[in-house]
Amino acid sequence: MLRLWSGLCGDQNPIDMQDHSSYSRIMRKQRLINPLNRIDLNSDVGESFGNYALGFDAEVIPHISSANIACGYHAGDPAVMRKTVSLAKAHGVALGAHPGLPDLVGFGRRNMDVTIEEIKDFVTVQIGALQAVAALQGARLQHVKPHGALYNMAVKNPAIWDAVAEVMAALDPRLILFVLAGSDRKELEEIGRRRGIRIAFEFFADRAYDPSGSLVSRKLPGAVICDHEAVEARVLKLVQEGRVTAIDGSIIDLRAETICVHGDNPNAVVLAKKIRATLAAAEIAVAPLDFFL
Repeated sequence: MLRLWSGLCGDQNPIDMQDHSSYSRIMRKQRLINPLNRIDLNSDVGESFGNYALGFDAEVIPHISSANIACGYHAGDPAVMRKTVSLAKAHGVALGAHPGLPDLVGFGRRNMDVTIEEIKDFVTVQIGALQAVAALQGARLQHVKPHGALYNMAVKNPAIWDAVAEVMAALDPRLILFVLAGSDRKELEEIGRRRGIRIAFEFFADRAYDPSGSLVSRKLPGAVICDHEAVEARVLKLVQEGRVTAIDGSIIDLRAETICVHGDNPNAVVLAKKIRATLAAAEIAVAPLDFFL
């Protein structure tokens, strides 16, 4: 039975997600109180493989609203996928596919010289696999978020976003595509309109941005932010002002519907807890995108 904590409304009683009307009433109330004070909190999970454990899924998942689950190409395996879906369901967390390039050794973070057709094949197989795993547990996927190098390649080449959107529309047009929030918002929204799917713009709470609005390479110092107080301040500035401080101190405009905390960050658990508490203190509801996008 899928359950969701209704702490976003000030109590700690679990809501039966099968009683969709109860949750819908709560979300309608949230919209009437303040239609802007809602955000999704996501994390990359399910990245263990065989005997190798990676990340802090059991500790992080209770504090997020959407889970990006690895599908076996860059990380994860069938058993890990099954267990991660079960864990996310137990905490009322929405399910998402996190497809990557076929690069287990490089954890999907190395660019590959592949065609658009190959990318569509990679994404089709991975989304389809997780759809099947979820279906066997009576659930469906909410979203798709490309991983690592595939995500970064799409940022530089929007044809890749379009290819992923094409696959998603064919598999399930209810799926939401996670893309990097930046200056190309209108172009990416047009891809969503053309393909008939929803687009969610994503902010990385624990990653540094350059003045152009792009993520600072992980190879550079300061690219990953582990200071939870700095992360909390960044999140509030984004949600309340639509602005972010870049690595050089400049201020950039940024709008996002979902915020990512990386599950393999050494401080992932603390960050997730602190971000959730900071948002609650500011009366900002954390909820899966399916309920407000």
